[in-house]
Amino acid sequence: MSETTTSASEPASASTADTSTRRQILARTGALGVSIAFAGNLSELFAGTAAAQPLGHTGYGPLVPDPKGLLDLPEGFRYRVLSREGDPLRSGEGTVPSNHDGMSAFAGRNGRVHLVRNHENRNTATLAVPTVKGLTYDPAGKGGCTTLTLDSRGRVLSERVAIAGTAVNCAGGPTPWGTWLTCEENEDKAGTNGYTKDHGFIFEVDPVDPHRSGAVPLTAMGRFQHEAIAVDPKRGIVYETEDAFLKPFGLFYRFLPEKPLGGPGSLREGGRLQAMRVPGVPDLSSIQDTGACFGGVEWVDVPDPLAAETPIRLQDFGPKGITHAQKLEGCYWGGRSVYFVSSFARSAEGSAADHFGQIWRYDPSERRLTLVIVFGPDTDIQLPGESPDNICLAPSGGLMVCEDGNGAQHVYGVTRRGEVYAMARNRQNIGTPEEPEWGEFAGVTFSPDGGTMYVNCYTPGTTFAVTGPWRK
Repeated sequence: MSETTTSASEPASASTADTSTRRQILARTGALGVSIAFAGNLSELFAGTAAAQPLGHTGYGPLVPDPKGLLDLPEGFRYRVLSREGDPLRSGEGTVPSNHDGMSAFAGRNGRVHLVRNHENRNTATLAVPTVKGLTYDPAGKGGCTTLTLDSRGRVLSERVAIAGTAVNCAGGPTPWGTWLTCEENEDKAGTNGYTKDHGFIFEVDPVDPHRSGAVPLTAMGRFQHEAIAVDPKRGIVYETEDAFLKPFGLFYRFLPEKPLGGPGSLREGGRLQAMRVPGVPDLSSIQDTGACFGGVEWVDVPDPLAAETPIRLQDFGPKGITHAQKLEGCYWGGRSVYFVSSFARSAEGSAADHFGQIWRYDPSERRLTLVIVFGPDTDIQLPGESPDNICLAPSGGLMVCEDGNGAQHVYGVTRRGEVYAMARNRQNIGTPEEPEWGEFAGVTFSPDGGTMYVNCYTPGTTFAVTGPWRK
C-alpha cells in the first residue's frame, strides 16, 4: 500500500474560542412556533466570497401559510412550480421521475438558466428516469438526472433526460467549466439488486447538451456511496463526501486529476484518489467545540479506488488508520476553502459522540481543518428537527440550509452573523391527517443573477422557483 501526505507529518493542534462566546445563542425565531438557535460567527465562513457583505437583518419575517398547501414563504415572496413528478416531460421522453434531490443552476445564452436535477431513485422506484439512447449507463438503473431550461422570465422552455440508468443519484456539484457532476449514493455491483453494471460512481453531465457528456462513469474518482463534490477553482482538486450512516462510517476524499481544470471530459483522464486523515482524530463526531482547529491534515492514497473486493472505508490505510464521520453530505467551495457537512452522529449507532449536524472547513493552503458549526444536542445550536443536508451560499450574504429530519421540513437561512431564520416550509403532507409527514428539501441553489432561489421537495418530487425582495 502506498501512503502519501502533502508534507511531513505534523502533530494535530487544536485551538478553540472562549466557550462563553462559542456557545452563546445569537438568534431565535418563533415564526413557526419553534425555537431555532445558532452559535458562532460566520465571518470566517464567508471571508473572501461574494457573500461576505453585512446584512443588518435577521430574515424576512414570519412564514405565511400557503392557501394552496404547497410552500409557506415570508410575505412578499412568491413561488412558481416548475416541475412535478408524474407530469409529462416536455421532451416527450416519458414522465418526470420521482425523488428530486441535488440540483444546480447554470447560466445560458440570452438570460436563460439551465437547471440540472438529480433523481435519487433506487431499484424500487415507481417513476424511473426514462432510458434514452446514448444517455443510459445501466438499463436496470432507475436513477439519473433531468434538465430544465428556463427563459429570461423564468418560464420553462424545455425539460429532458440528461443521464439515465444510474442508481440513487443523491447530490453532486458544479465544475468551474460549467458541467454538473452527479453522484451515485450506492455501491451495488453487477448482479446485485438486478443491476447489470457496477455502481457507486460519479458521472459528468453537460447541462446544455447531455449527449456531449453521455453516460461515462468517472471510475478513477472512486466507487463508494458518493454524496456531493466541490471543485477547487484554482487547483482543480475535487473534494468528495461519502454518505455512510452505518459503521464503518464514510470518509472525506480528494481527487487529484491528471488534467486539472481541463474542461469537459478531462476527468475521464484519471488521477489519484486520496482520503483525509486528521492526526489523533479517528472520528470527527468526537469534536464538539465550534472553532476547534486541526493543523497538519494528511492525505493518504486510497489502496483500491474501485473497491473490487473491499469497500474503501474498510480498506487498510496503514497503522495510523483514517478519519471517519457519520453521514457526510453537503459539500461546496467558498473563498479559499472547501466546506462539508456531517448531517448527524449517533453514539447508539457507533459514533464517538452525538450531534445534529456539523459544518467543517478545510483550508488546503494551510492544511487546516476547522469546525465552523455544530448543531445540538449538547450545544446551544439547535434546529427543531435535525440534520442539515444540502447547503449553498446565498447572494444575500449567508447560507441556505435544507433540513432533513423529523416533523415539518424547512429551508433555513443563516446570516453571516450567525442569525438563523426560516425561509420556507413544505406544506405537502405525504403521511395521513392523523400522522402527518412532510418530505425533506434538497438541491437548494440560486440563479446566476441571484434573483431566484430554486429548491426541490424530495417527495412528492417538486421543483420550485422562489422570487421576492432578496437583500443583496
